[in-house]
Amino acid sequence: MTDYPRTVLFVAGAGRSGTSTMAGLMQILGLHVPQPEVVADETNPKGFGEPQWVVENHDRLLREAVVQVSDARPDAWVETDRLSGHEHEQARAAQWLEGHFAAGSELVVKDPRLSWFLTLWRVAAARTGARPVFATMLRPPAEVVGSRQTYYQSRLGSAHLAASWLNVLLHTELATRGSDRAFVRYGDLLSDWKSVVMPVGEQLGLAHVQHASPAAIAEGDRFVDPDLRRMTQTLDDLGLPPRLHELTAQTWAELNRLAEPGGDTAEVHEALDQLRAGYVDLYAESEAITRSSVVAAEQCARRTPGKPAAPAPSGADRIPHGVRALVPAPLRRGVRKVLRRPR
Repeated sequence: MTDYPRTVLFVAGAGRSGTSTMAGLMQILGLHVPQPEVVADETNPKGFGEPQWVVENHDRLLREAVVQVSDARPDAWVETDRLSGHEHEQARAAQWLEGHFAAGSELVVKDPRLSWFLTLWRVAAARTGARPVFATMLRPPAEVVGSRQTYYQSRLGSAHLAASWLNVLLHTELATRGSDRAFVRYGDLLSDWKSVVMPVGEQLGLAHVQHASPAAIAEGDRFVDPDLRRMTQTLDDLGLPPRLHELTAQTWAELNRLAEPGGDTAEVHEALDQLRAGYVDLYAESEAITRSSVVAAEQCARRTPGKPAAPAPSGADRIPHGVRALVPAPLRRGVRKVLRRPR
């Protein structure tokens, strides 16, 4: 095994944006995906390239933070960042990484939940003496929404899924500033993966990519299937609220600039900062008027014929999580107090 300097490539981005294809290619070219991996299924027959431990650990942390994978709340980052700062979580992640460097000095870690815990992994990698680098996948938001609805059978509406895409991508961009990073369009990866991945390997200093063998490159050609891009809908097809549509389109345009050579500039950062502030304002305006919807959803769930009694201690806890997550914490507490009063 070639003794290259320790590096961990973290593949970030929204779920269904090509992160599995990127991780799979990096694995083929010689980076090590810590084992065991999540088993391939009908939603991703070529494999996920996800370490099982990472997925389970992120699920645990998200439950503790009361955050969804596709959470649209700007404040959700406060909760996950709080957990990322815990010393024992950083030590736990570092210990896990350390145990896998024996199999390869360059690791690739990918999981759709990864963006929520980038700070945690940056610190964990540094504790092992490894250099953390980041590749963020970019796929048109309408395609991401359509893919989630098709392959994950998501019942969340297009507006929620588009908002969660905005929330995740804007935070991922901010959280990786100042690090060695690359932004990759999924469409470019499928069209000509070598013209994309080889420059990324050079940009991020990934020795296995820079010294990939002809056999590995040939395997990469067999691995990439241009037909993987099956979603063709556009933002206009989603029927989003006008302001959400506008923010999503503008964010997609600015993120695309980051994928251009020399495009990772202060000018783009400033534009994305303004868009993130605009999204925070839009979300605050929206959640300020949702209390009636939340209470009505709770009442409908409670009155559904034949529905077994939920073990939750209060009616508020039986509100579907996707709805409950839209409500700020103080309001949720107020609803619980009301529902716990004797009737």
